[in-house]
Amino acid sequence: MAVAKMKLVSVIGHMNSLDRVVQTCGDSGVFQPDDAMTFFSDTSGFAPVKEENPYSDPLNRLETAVSRLDGVLRVTDLPAGMPDGELIDYVNRFTSQVSELARQRSEYATRVESLDRDIEQFQHLKGLDIDLDSIMNCKTIKVRFGRLPKESFEKLRAYNDNPYVLFFPGASDNEYYWGVYFSPLDFAADVDRIFSSLYFERMRVPNAHGTPEEIVAHLEEERREAQTGLEKVQKEMAALLEKEAPVCMQVYSQLRQKNYYFGIRKYAARYNDKFILTGWIPKQAEKSFRTSLDRIDGIEYSFERPDQDSHHVPPVTLHNFRLFRPFEFFVDMYGLPRYSEVDPTPFVAVTYIVLFGIMFADVGQGLLVALIGWLLWKFKRMAVGRVLIPCGFSSAVFGCVFGSVFGFEHVLDPLYHALFGLEEKPIEVMQSSTTIMILASSVAIGVVIIAISMALNIYSCLRQKDYENGLFGPNGVAGLVFYLSIIIGLVCQMLLKLPVMNIAYILLLLVLPLLLMFLREPLGKLMARDPDWKPEKISEFIIQNFFELFEQLLSYLSNTMSFLRVAAFVLVHAGMMMAVFAIGGMFQTVGYTVAVIVGNALVMGMECVLVVIQIMRLEFYEMFSRYYNGDGKPFQPLTLYPEKKS
Repeated sequence: MAVAKMKLVSVIGHMNSLDRVVQTCGDSGVFQPDDAMTFFSDTSGFAPVKEENPYSDPLNRLETAVSRLDGVLRVTDLPAGMPDGELIDYVNRFTSQVSELARQRSEYATRVESLDRDIEQFQHLKGLDIDLDSIMNCKTIKVRFGRLPKESFEKLRAYNDNPYVLFFPGASDNEYYWGVYFSPLDFAADVDRIFSSLYFERMRVPNAHGTPEEIVAHLEEERREAQTGLEKVQKEMAALLEKEAPVCMQVYSQLRQKNYYFGIRKYAARYNDKFILTGWIPKQAEKSFRTSLDRIDGIEYSFERPDQDSHHVPPVTLHNFRLFRPFEFFVDMYGLPRYSEVDPTPFVAVTYIVLFGIMFADVGQGLLVALIGWLLWKFKRMAVGRVLIPCGFSSAVFGCVFGSVFGFEHVLDPLYHALFGLEEKPIEVMQSSTTIMILASSVAIGVVIIAISMALNIYSCLRQKDYENGLFGPNGVAGLVFYLSIIIGLVCQMLLKLPVMNIAYILLLLVLPLLLMFLREPLGKLMARDPDWKPEKISEFIIQNFFELFEQLLSYLSNTMSFLRVAAFVLVHAGMMMAVFAIGGMFQTVGYTVAVIVGNALVMGMECVLVVIQIMRLEFYEMFSRYYNGDGKPFQPLTLYPEKKS
């Protein structure tokens, strides 16, 4: 129930054994390599194993070729290995075939697109009963095909006195007339300028012969031929993919494997004719890993605990009980713990489940939330589904405490009477006396959770030998003593009327912890035997630490009061359900039933989302901020089958 223990593996041997070692490490599925060069303070004589990967290029070309065929490659069970030469020859032959077919497909597709554009242009000119050969070959006039806005067409009347400003429309749509105008060569510039001012858009007519109707018919025939050629090539590509798929998968799988193994080599360091390869494995995999390495002759290996090497931080993977495992989802969102840090997952799980149950206390709605969570996980494999299941049951449990079943507050009264001899439920949320109790209870819950968070920080810091923060920090021993002392003192003094706040209490449990927190940095350096423990500038030290301490004191108050939102949601739930029943009471039997069902659905949906968000905020800001860093690096062992990783 914590961060999984890791082992640092170091393998040394002759270079001719490197490939077997790499294969063994890769096949294990539990090995995360690390740069061997970084494990030596003196690297003279060492060199990284930097070799050009001969499998990377053919693998990429094969993947590209199959994607051009709209195929998908998968790693299959590996057959007897093909020699490297045969693999490369196959890739060259296959990719050459694909490239040629892809070239033909591109040419046909481009031709079809071009013909579609030409057909669209000439479609607009089909209304013109003219022979393009006769007018395009005319030497004395200029011909302009294009479109003219309908508003501009009306403005042509202003040029009735100009015999050369004439537009012959062929077709039209909602905005434009499509057609042609002519002008003598000597007046072409003036006519072009006039039509340009009327927003005439010229259309470039490709070399064509005959009337627009004849041209369109000819172009459509060319398009049919190009489309036929395109479809033929596509069928050839599909047939090639189907034919080559089995061999292609085998070649791909072997190239992936060889590329995968070769990629591990780059982490190794070379010294003359020897190599050293280092990496991380889970502690529980050590026995099987040893057995695999023992099968290789000419190598030596060692397994070391991470704390024996302070310069390299091991990767992190979490290992928790099944009940807590879904809540790793929230830890991943914030960031993994450091290897030597406390895994917050169990604490997150317990606090999240309890707080959700209190803030969303309803037997019926809670069981429904659990059912929805189960369905989300069962059929959609959504991580949030596994979180909702225990949270829903917690809601049902606390719903029994508050006596709410789909908002009905007295359905469980017979149960209370049978079990406890009570006439009705013991807690009436909306009564003023109960409200005060709920508010006080939520603050008490906050105090307990904050205190536990600080205790976790103390444990984590001392475990990492961070005595400065563990003993003297605001979330260390000094901070915890001050926080609990002031809470206990106020409760005893104001509520229990016990005069505990005497001089000795104040000096020992309040003033002294504050002084230790104020002097945290120099005290920490003294414990670490740092000769430079004294502050360089006393005035700056005093001012800076005063404001930091003041800010921390405010955080004690704000973080504690933040838990009032727990009580707020208890009251809001009761109030919203009262509103639902008030609205339902405005209708007859059927309308009342519909109003209650719809109201429950709306309240449950809205409140569930808000509660999830608010508890997450409490976890991240009020709890994590006190004991958790979340800057660990994940354990990512190399595997040939990444698609199978969950």
